[in-house]
Amino acid sequence: MAGIDNIRSGQTLSTTTRSSVRGDSSPTSSSGSAKKSSVAQDAVSLSSQGKAVGEMHNQMVSQPSFDKAKVAAIKEAIANGSYSVDPERLAENMMKFEKEFGGL
Repeated sequence: MAGIDNIRSGQTLSTTTRSSVRGDSSPTSSSGSAKKSSVAQDAVSLSSQGKAVGEMHNQMVSQPSFDKAKVAAIKEAIANGSYSVDPERLAENMMKFEKEFGGL
C-alpha cells in the first residue's frame, strides 16, 4: 500500500477491506458447498450536536446571503444618478477593515 508521501508524488492509493467469516470452519461442508461468509459493515451515527449543525446548514442554504431589497434600492439609485458616496466614511471603513484583517 502506498504511504501518504507516495500519494503526493503521484502514486495511487490502494485500499483494503475488512471481512469476517462466519459459519463452518472447514473449507467445504459434506455437501460440497462453499463456506458461508459475510462482510462486516461499518455504521455511522451523528451526535445531537452534529445533527443540529446539519439543520443550521440547511437553514442557511435556504436563505439568501444578502438583502435583495437593499441591493435593488442601490441599483435604482445608481441608475437614476442619486447614489452618492461619502468619501470620509468610505476611507474610515477601509482603515477599519485594514486594522481588523491586516494581520492575516
